[in-house]
This record gives sequence, C-alpha cells and structure tokens, in this order.
Amino acid sequence: MQATLELIEGHRVLDPHPAIPVWDVDPYDEAVLHDPYPFWKALRDRGELVWIPRYGAFMVGRHEVTKEVFSDHDRFVSSRGVGLNDFKLETPWRAPSIILEADPPEHTKTRKVMSRALSPKVVKGMMDMFRAAAGEIVAPLAAKGGIEAVTELAEAFPTTVFPRAVGMTDANPRHLVDYGAIVFNAVGPDNALRRAAMARAPEVAAWITAACARDRLTGDGLGALVYAAADAGEITHEEAAMLVRSFLSAGVDTTVTGIGSALWCFSQFPAEWEKLRADPSLARPAFEEVLRFTSPVHTFARTAGCDTEIAGFPVPEGAKILCALGAANMDPDRWGDPEAFRIDRRPVGHLAFGAGIHGCVGQNIARGELEAVLGALAPRVARIEPAGPAIWRPNNAIHALDRLPLRLIPS
Repeated sequence: MQATLELIEGHRVLDPHPAIPVWDVDPYDEAVLHDPYPFWKALRDRGELVWIPRYGAFMVGRHEVTKEVFSDHDRFVSSRGVGLNDFKLETPWRAPSIILEADPPEHTKTRKVMSRALSPKVVKGMMDMFRAAAGEIVAPLAAKGGIEAVTELAEAFPTTVFPRAVGMTDANPRHLVDYGAIVFNAVGPDNALRRAAMARAPEVAAWITAACARDRLTGDGLGALVYAAADAGEITHEEAAMLVRSFLSAGVDTTVTGIGSALWCFSQFPAEWEKLRADPSLARPAFEEVLRFTSPVHTFARTAGCDTEIAGFPVPEGAKILCALGAANMDPDRWGDPEAFRIDRRPVGHLAFGAGIHGCVGQNIARGELEAVLGALAPRVARIEPAGPAIWRPNNAIHALDRLPLRLIPS
C-alpha cells in the first residue's frame, strides 16, 4: 500500500489492500444524513474496515473496531483534524481546537483545566438554576399542548441556561445554536452543507469571539474558572479564550440535539415515557439510551499517526479513518437488540460522547441539563405525541432534528 501526492479533501490518497471491501458510496449525501440508519447497517454488514474511494478514506462502523480507532490516541491522532482535512497538509479554516483537535501532551494540559471547570461538583452547583429554568420554559408549553419542540424547547433551554453557566453577559440564541452547526459541518467534505456553513462562519465566529472575551464575562461562571487557570499559569490567556469558545462549539448544539432527540424518542415509544414518569430516577439512564439510539455526533475522523493496522489490514501513516459512531451504537453484536429503545438498558460503552482521552469534556453538564428538562416534563405531561412528521437536519457530523411538532398531553 502506497500513499501518493494526490490529495482528496485535504488528505493524501493511497491504494488500499485488495482484501479490504470497497464501497462506492457518499456517507455525506443528504439523503443518508436525513436517515442514516440503513447506511449504518450496510456499513457494518460490509465488514470491520471499508474503503470509501469517493473520499480516499477508510470507514469503520462496528462497535469494537470503532471504539479501538476512536480511543487509541497513540495510533490514531486528533491533532491532524477530526474531519477529512489533514491539518499537517492544509491549513484549517480556523485555529484548531486545543482540546478537540489536540494530542498529548498539549491535550493533557487543556483537558485538565476543562475537566475541573466542568466537574460533577461544579455541575451539581448549577442544578438549581437548571431546574428553575426548565420549569419556567416547560410549564407554559405543557399548558399550550401543541408545540414545535426544536425551537420552543430543545433550543430554548440550552440557549437560556448555558450562557448563564459560562457567565456570558451577551446572548444571541441563534448564533449560539448556529456556531456549533457551522463547526460540525466544517469537518465534512466540500459539499453544499459545508459551503453554506462557511458562508456564515465569519459573522457568527466574530460574535462568538467577542462574546467570550474576558471583559464580557461575569466573575462567577465557567469562563471565569478557565481564565483563573490562566492567571495561575496553567495555560496562557490566549488558550483560555480558545477554551471558553470551545464551550460554545461543543456545549450548545449537541445539547440541543440531545434534548430534541429525547423528545422524539419518547414520542415514538410512549411506554418508555410511562416508565420514566413512574420512576424519575430513570432520567439519567434514559438519556444514555437516547444518546445510544440517536447518536447526536454521528461521524468523526481520526488520522493514522504511524503505519499501523485495523482489523488485521495494513493502514499507512496519514490515512483518514471515518468513525461512524452512530453505526457502532446500533451494532447488534454489542447491544443484542439495538433497534429497541429501552430506558432501563443502561448502555455502558456507547460512543455518543466519544471514548478515551477525547471523551466529551462537557458530558456532565449535558446530562445535568437533560435531567432538568425531563424532571420538569415528567410531572406535567402524561404523554408526548407526534403532531406531524419529524424533520431531521442534515449535517456533516451531527444527527439533529430541524423540526419536531409534538402534542404534550397534560397530566
């Protein structure tokens, strides 16, 4: 197997081992992104490692091998980009994230700061604020009955509480939601989705940068904790500003997606909502099952940092490997009955929040927010029913709802 000087989507092309299954498909086709489940199954059925000639990249979707690639940061690096572009060969559209797109030892330093700022203890201190805000938003919606759940709840709640948690004195809900969508579309190929995102990036990114400046933050939020680490010499003040922006690129859009997906799941599986109402302690495991079942982040990439192998096949340094997290989370070899949504499953090992050192640093706050929303809904809403078709929003990395009309039947 030899790499060539030819580039596809900013990474080197190579000739794959002839025994590796070849699949002439576009994983980023909008039809696939609207309904990825058939694609995920077909990917798993083709084997542990598949070659996608359209993008000159490998792809994995079975749970065991996907977890291996996604979590082995020594062999499969993030610092060369979690999308198709190889940052070693081409300059990214923005400065690489110093936590998402970094490897040890640089990643270790910034991860320590972010983990402390988003620790269970810190999130526990925010839960009263989360619960109060959830009650204020949910109560009138429950009385209203018919809602558009994406805009009225899934977007409304995170864009209310997250700026408060960070300590932002300015909040533009549309920019907060769109920033994450732009960042995640940017990891895909040069398709219509990415081009539309890049057209909006200058405006939205400029607002985000200004809103996260230290003089625009309060002294008692997550942002202040990060800047305090800079004052203590753990990181530079420039790195602190980048980490505060990281809160917003990964902490809003994915939570919006998680809340919308949870509402969709409970509208499709009413018996599970009855279980949750009967036993509110199931709120946390219910969210884990929502994550497994819907995979808010459906695909991220890694780059082979050395000559290595996957599933016994040779993989050269510089190869891009697309990790279909959504496919892994629906692998029957791992879950037995993956197409059943069961809130008491407790799906330990799902990959919706990643794995290894790059596991989502904001997962504690996401769980806290979802627990608050479900806690506000459960005593007020007897049933969650579809009031029209759910429309999924295609994105190169996020599996998110665009519209979700629901009827909330009051208890």
